[in-house]
Amino acid sequence: MLKRVARIVRSQSAVALGGVIALGLLYDALRRLEDLKLYVVETIAIALTAGAVYLIALFLLERTATKKEGAEGRGAFWLILAGAVVFRALLVPLAPTLSDDIYRYRWDARVQQAGWNPYTVSPNDARLLALRDAEWRKIPGREIPTIYPPLAQQVFRATYRVLPGPVEFKLPFVLADLAIVLMLAAWVQFSGGRNWMLAIYAWNPLVIVEFAGSGHNDSLALACTVAALLVITRWRGALSTLLLTAGALAKVFPAVLLPVALWRAGWPRTARSWMSAAAAVALAVLVTWRYRAAWATMFETLAYVESRWQNNNASLYAVLAWLSGSTQVAAGVGAGVVAGLALWAAARKLDSARTAYLLLGAILMLAPNGFSWYFTWIVPLLMFFPNPAWLLLTVLQFLSYHVLIDYQATGAWRFRPEMVWLTYGPFYALLLGRFAWRSETTD
Repeated sequence: MLKRVARIVRSQSAVALGGVIALGLLYDALRRLEDLKLYVVETIAIALTAGAVYLIALFLLERTATKKEGAEGRGAFWLILAGAVVFRALLVPLAPTLSDDIYRYRWDARVQQAGWNPYTVSPNDARLLALRDAEWRKIPGREIPTIYPPLAQQVFRATYRVLPGPVEFKLPFVLADLAIVLMLAAWVQFSGGRNWMLAIYAWNPLVIVEFAGSGHNDSLALACTVAALLVITRWRGALSTLLLTAGALAKVFPAVLLPVALWRAGWPRTARSWMSAAAAVALAVLVTWRYRAAWATMFETLAYVESRWQNNNASLYAVLAWLSGSTQVAAGVGAGVVAGLALWAAARKLDSARTAYLLLGAILMLAPNGFSWYFTWIVPLLMFFPNPAWLLLTVLQFLSYHVLIDYQATGAWRFRPEMVWLTYGPFYALLLGRFAWRSETTD
């Protein structure tokens, strides 16, 4: 009996099938809860269990990997892809309850459909009373105009024309997420990657819950970023600059990688690099032109948001703010570290994927806000740079949803320090432990 179990565990296809079944049952349990905010304790428990299964599955898939995986590997590859689709399909029918961001997406689309500029009017504006529907009270930040970038706004508007309901509105963001899965799957097939590497993103519970369950638009920018990095890796073409520009116009974080793409294109020495920069500027102008009346006020809105939305589940930023007694100092140190890291990476001529991994990781550690869906940004890069600490953190981020318990009971939005420590403590301990171990082994 034990020998039979050992043979099954040594079979990558059997491990993949077991992972699909176990994770499928857990996501189905989430689906049956329906309102995840109402059952937030159960949601956290199920999600953490899914995270544990995910980490075990990755470990076993890696242990059963071979240099030439053959028919056995092909079976596991298709099972991993099938699981990725099934897991997302189970959560797509859920109404977005863990996050209300998608209700703001829909509102911005409704505002545009009515001929208004979402960057100049807020949901509380009395002139927009006729646009309010049953979901209006779920809209976050009703006192300010939108903060979502212009390409995202274009997607919101196009989606609302054909899929106006909150659940259906998730479709473009789920499709972008699946596009990432397919791009990474293609990389595995054509670049000698291993199946377990694909599972890092395809089966990640945080990715699945945040995109298929909550419909966060980060997947749009992430898809552009992954496409850009794959283009840089294979061809080093100027197309990567346009892809990153599109990503930054959907969600700001890929903007930090634009200088890397331009540098890889030869800027400022080559004419091609200047053409790439000009094309990026042209794309930005083209996408933002519709909203040009608000160019002067966009920065005021962003300044308002930055001054009021701080220290939400943050880690090093919170430590820096506590030590310095100033949020401005904390933000400045974070920006300085990221800029310095970018210059160091350029000086060392690190490849684009590694540079993206370092910069996005630094941003997540030093950002004033550490909302759980932000940590989906790092997951595709873990496929190229597997790191147990980061993998663990993507699972532990589900603990951040404890904030919904007090919020529903008392209306207080407060991240408890002990829960923040539980989220980040194991991550930093494992990260520093691995760094110390590697330092000792290289001496």
